Amino acid sequence: MIITRNILFKNFSKKDSSSVNNKLRLLLSENNETLNSLKSSYRYSYSKKFVERYKKKFSIFRIIGMGGSILGTKAIFSFLEKKIKKKTIFFDNLIPKFKPNNKKKILNLIVSKSGNTLETISNVNNLIKKDQKNIFITENNTSYLRMLANKMKAEVVDHNNYIGGRYSVLSEVGMLPASLVGLDERKFKQFNSLIKKKILINTLIKNVNNILFFVKKKKFNSIIINYDEDAEDLFKWYQQLVGESLGKKQKGIFPLISTMPKDNHSLMQLYLDGPKQNFFTFFSVREKDSNKIIDNSILSSHKYIKNKKFSEILSAQKKATEKVFSRNKIPFRSFEILNRNEEVLGELFTFFILETILLGKFLDLNPYDQPAVEMIKKNTKKILMNS
Repeated sequence: MIITRNILFKNFSKKDSSSVNNKLRLLLSENNETLNSLKSSYRYSYSKKFVERYKKKFSIFRIIGMGGSILGTKAIFSFLEKKIKKKTIFFDNLIPKFKPNNKKKILNLIVSKSGNTLETISNVNNLIKKDQKNIFITENNTSYLRMLANKMKAEVVDHNNYIGGRYSVLSEVGMLPASLVGLDERKFKQFNSLIKKKILINTLIKNVNNILFFVKKKKFNSIIINYDEDAEDLFKWYQQLVGESLGKKQKGIFPLISTMPKDNHSLMQLYLDGPKQNFFTFFSVREKDSNKIIDNSILSSHKYIKNKKFSEILSAQKKATEKVFSRNKIPFRSFEILNRNEEVLGELFTFFILETILLGKFLDLNPYDQPAVEMIKKNTKKILMNS
């Protein structure tokens, strides 16, 4: 079924639930900063003039951050790569050896909610120079990066204090970088229209109800069967969203990414005939442009692939796999993206965020914190101070 003009969707097979419906209505009525950031009425802490000032001036962008401060932005840039004409380099891990580019015509975007992220501070120390253009996105609190920005007389954009990193993609964190490379931030804001679509709301309710049923039946592995290479970073964002939001109190859902078709030749045997503790999400994009099989080099034994585009082969593989999953009664849902644009990404971000928050509420978890990770940060600091 078509749930928006951009998404063709096949749901899990179980029915919906009135309790999920009631919980969703309560959630949508909350004055919640996370949900507010998804709306078209959200007010950014930067102006259009600010964006225009730097948009045309720089051709190379470096984005430095960790986790939720960068994963959503990277998802946008990967998924919409063909629409972006600027060169963008992401630093989203601590790499012991790299050669910094010290050209002056680089714009550095440094993103950290707390302003004290160890890996970001370390990368900034090696990467950025005072005579380059540096923009910091961080909370309006006393922090290392805030003090560094002031010392360098760099631009600072306030990170909303009430929005956690993994939920921040449609706030300043993701929308400022997207705007700077020419994407339309307004088109990402699909919350207002989505919650008016009955078919979308019913789909969301059924999904949450099904996932709760799977968890009750000890199916904890949520495996993404991804047929679109440019969506890999989208599902790394999704991994953090689900992992950090729901992995608490000995509960949780384990999100895994499987890349197709190569995993047909490694993991598919396990999925079909191994332990039955998984549920699956198929994901593909209907591509208009694609490489094509060269007819005159195909032997007669494989003439069935003559004239076929690579996208047609991928589509056939996805349909074939879904048929086998159905026959084996393996639970799955399926997304087919009809248009690759800002609008559909906004729809996907909004859908997955609402789904995750609802699951947290039903599992009696706070979907907004990550207490266990904080322990590692404290212990790392102690070890470094004593070494």
